[in-house]
Amino acid sequence: MTDLAPRQPDAAPAVYDAATLAVLAAMEEAAEKHLDAIRPHNTKRGYANDWALWAEFHGWLAERSGQPLPLTAVTKGTLVGFVVWLDTIKLAAPNSIDRRITGVTVTARNEHGIEVPKAATVAARQALKPLKHDPERQARGRGKAAAVTPEQLRQMNAAVADGLTGLRDRALWLMAFSVAGRSAEVAALRSDGIIQVSQGLEVHVPAVKGRPPRDVVVSYGRNPDTCPVRAWLTWHAAAGYIAGPAFLPIDVWGNVNRRHLSPEAVREIIARNAERAGLSVRLTGHSMRAGFITTSRRAGKREEKIREQSGHAENSPAFWGYIREADKWTDAASEDIGL
Repeated sequence: MTDLAPRQPDAAPAVYDAATLAVLAAMEEAAEKHLDAIRPHNTKRGYANDWALWAEFHGWLAERSGQPLPLTAVTKGTLVGFVVWLDTIKLAAPNSIDRRITGVTVTARNEHGIEVPKAATVAARQALKPLKHDPERQARGRGKAAAVTPEQLRQMNAAVADGLTGLRDRALWLMAFSVAGRSAEVAALRSDGIIQVSQGLEVHVPAVKGRPPRDVVVSYGRNPDTCPVRAWLTWHAAAGYIAGPAFLPIDVWGNVNRRHLSPEAVREIIARNAERAGLSVRLTGHSMRAGFITTSRRAGKREEKIREQSGHAENSPAFWGYIREADKWTDAASEDIGL
């Protein structure tokens, strides 16, 4: 059947003279200023956080590739990589990832004059789509980090990789646990700030993000496989250095870089080893800190001694939340009441 109204040929693109183009450009600029003026403060702050995460992702990428990329390289490859990184390394919820995609593309356009190709954002959301149908991923961010247990540390030890990377990874997560360290604190540890003494290690935890430094002690463990002191001494000897960062990047060929790991790399090492061990829970960098506090409390350690190790303030709600969790089954109200 023929069309009653034959299709008209596509119109040729309009061609404007210089004066018209100048007016249109001025209108574009005015529109951007107007939209920025009416954009809520929280949205602007969110976009700034999104761009900071984008920069962190680029730092992570440079650690592994050895080639830093400009932040303005918002392409199909980098944007899909950003989605995967947020999902697997940051353990972000899918809706949060969706907002990050928008924040990066808007900031690239408004702040850096980079128009992100439509194919890049389409591909990023295609990568995101199956994540939105995963109930476990949707539940992310709705609770505290899982607190690791000594039994899970033993499982991780049994599955650790061979070679220098395995020695570093085991020393890192056991040190993170034993000093109740935040990922940024573990990344900032220095070899010359970890001193061996007869009882174990004296560790200087540097100041990070405005938090004060602290000096803690790490005792020998009863189990050689999960003893933080033995693990540190073995890694330190194998790495063959005296001063500098405590934990170093190692590439896929086994080459050691003499600079600090990033906090993100610390979190990745912990998460990757937990997954390798087949643990039933997802561990994050904070799992070591939470695990130390709950484990130490269940072992009967005093609150003030635990706080000295973790650096929590006396009135910290987070600290007392961990203590309540550890004490939950101690002299439970329902125990031995004649039921």
